[in-house]
Amino acid sequence: MNKQRFLSFLEFEKRYSAHTISAYDLEIDRFLNFLSTEKITFEDVDYRVIRHYLAVMKENGRQASSINRSISSLRSFYKFLVREGVVTSSPMQLVHALKTPKKLPVVVEQEKMVDLLDKGGTDPDSFEEARDFVILELLFGTGIRLSELLAIRERDIDIYNRRICIFGKRGKERLVPVHQTLLEEIRRYLMLKYAQDFKNKSMHLIVTKEGKQAYPSLIYRTVQRYLGRITSQQKKSPHVLRHTFATALLNNGADLNAIKELLGHAGLAATQIYTHNSVERLKSIYKQAHPKA
Repeated sequence: MNKQRFLSFLEFEKRYSAHTISAYDLEIDRFLNFLSTEKITFEDVDYRVIRHYLAVMKENGRQASSINRSISSLRSFYKFLVREGVVTSSPMQLVHALKTPKKLPVVVEQEKMVDLLDKGGTDPDSFEEARDFVILELLFGTGIRLSELLAIRERDIDIYNRRICIFGKRGKERLVPVHQTLLEEIRRYLMLKYAQDFKNKSMHLIVTKEGKQAYPSLIYRTVQRYLGRITSQQKKSPHVLRHTFATALLNNGADLNAIKELLGHAGLAATQIYTHNSVERLKSIYKQAHPKA
């Protein structure tokens, strides 16, 4: 079946992230376990087997979006197997993705976020507090992804031209402008960082209190702690700040194509979801302001 070769293909040729490869690996293992339970050999898999597998997933309570991830993983897997000559045709050819309800991006109120950042921290000499606010400022001020934030190195910051070099999905590079306040926060943070007695100082921008490269759960905890001060909504994640960034730009008249470039989206379709938030906001304003609404 060449599963390992497929995963290597995703890593070295498609240049997928470790997180994405892990998700593909999980979905393929689930499928192989299903075949083993049903006593179906890999060679006997056809369209009917795939349909049965999808039905079992639905009966087990998996949501349409989750099933669609499985469909996408298996479609890519079989496409690779056909290319390698392991199978002559893909049983996924007639399988279509399930319809899923469109969910609007969850955002934080722009005014509350700006107020939080403007107030700043309570200890100007605290390295950890300065780091936390740089995390928040970067996520809200540039709309970068969590993985992109963790990958930023000190040398990626161009203070003179007020921009940061971001390495996005599949190794794609883009230059993201940053505002003066964020640059000042970064400068202050770096001064405090250099003043720390780290034994193994990482050249990544965001580091732990030991000086090592930061990790996802540290960023999540930081974002959740500070957003907890300004909102009671359940979802408080780094990606919420990415959504908030994009929605704020759109609400303030930014061009959709420009937002697409800033976010590092491959196509405009992924960016257009933010227009729904703006329409809902306009409806809300209309209802509140118009005498006959």
